[in-house]
Amino acid sequence: MVTGLALAACAWYAFTHWLHRDSDVTWFAPAPNCDLHTAPCSATLGDKGRITLQIQANGRIDALQILPLEVEVDGVKASHVEVDFVGRDMDLGLHRFGLTASSPSHFHGQGQVGICTQNVMPWRARVILETAEGKVGSWFDFDVIRS
Repeated sequence: MVTGLALAACAWYAFTHWLHRDSDVTWFAPAPNCDLHTAPCSATLGDKGRITLQIQANGRIDALQILPLEVEVDGVKASHVEVDFVGRDMDLGLHRFGLTASSPSHFHGQGQVGICTQNVMPWRARVILETAEGKVGSWFDFDVIRS
């Protein structure tokens, strides 16, 4: 029984890391000094274009709150857009949200960050675009304060 539980835990660990894989994504650094709590954040995708993520949080992103997400894409034709919320310092599970296109350059949907186990939880919002040339993306860091 103990061996079976250990194998199940190892399988779960491998499966979650497979879901989080990002080796097929070309990453581009975000613009510095952005605060997702209060304003949209952007990243230039090399010479390919630009993405902007906005989380409508009324000044504060809280754990377990339903968050309206909007992604604007300029200069790149994206067939699909996803936003992942991942823990920066620890594995906090899979929080991946596919967005719906309302126009060729605007995607929207809802997301949610998980429960906080520390007073301040460091999160990363990863925006991933699927394009004809492959996947490209950027990340935006933010902290959630436990209430």
